[in-house]
Amino acid sequence: MYLSLTRGVGLLVEEKKQLTLVLGVIGADVHAVGNRILEYAFTEAGFKVVNIGVMASQEEFINAAVETNADAILVSSLYGHGEIDCRGLREKAIEAGIGDIKMYVGGNLVVGKQDWDDVKQRFLKMGFDRAYPPGTMPQEAIDDILEDFGLKQKC
Repeated sequence: MYLSLTRGVGLLVEEKKQLTLVLGVIGADVHAVGNRILEYAFTEAGFKVVNIGVMASQEEFINAAVETNADAILVSSLYGHGEIDCRGLREKAIEAGIGDIKMYVGGNLVVGKQDWDDVKQRFLKMGFDRAYPPGTMPQEAIDDILEDFGLKQKC
C-alpha cells in the first residue's frame, strides 16, 4: 500500500502511505457481520479502513471520504436493494469534488435471480470501478484494489 517516493540524502526513499478505504453497508441494510469481516480482511491487508457501519446513506459515504481524504469507497449491500441505494453515488462524489475516487460495490445487489454480467454492467454504468457478486472472497477485492492503484500486477 505504498504510493509515493520522496528524495532523501541523495537517495530515493519510499514514503509509506496507506491507502484509505471508506467501508459501509448502504441503505436500510443491517447486515453487520459481513461488514466486520471485510473490515478485518482489509485492515489485515494493510489498508486504513474507515468503517461507517450499516444503514449508511450516500452522503455518509461521501462525507467520510472527504473528511479522511480516502482513496476509495467500498459499498456493501446484501438485502437486494443495492441498485436503488447506489444510484447517483458517483454524481454525489463529483459534486463533493472527489469525482475521481475509486468506487467498489459488492454483495447481493439486486432482488431476485438476475444474470450477474447484466447486474455488473449496470453498476459499472453507474460509475463503480468494480462490482462483485455474492460470495466473493475479500482477497479478490484486495488484489483488485492493489492492481487499480498500481501496487500489484494481476497474474
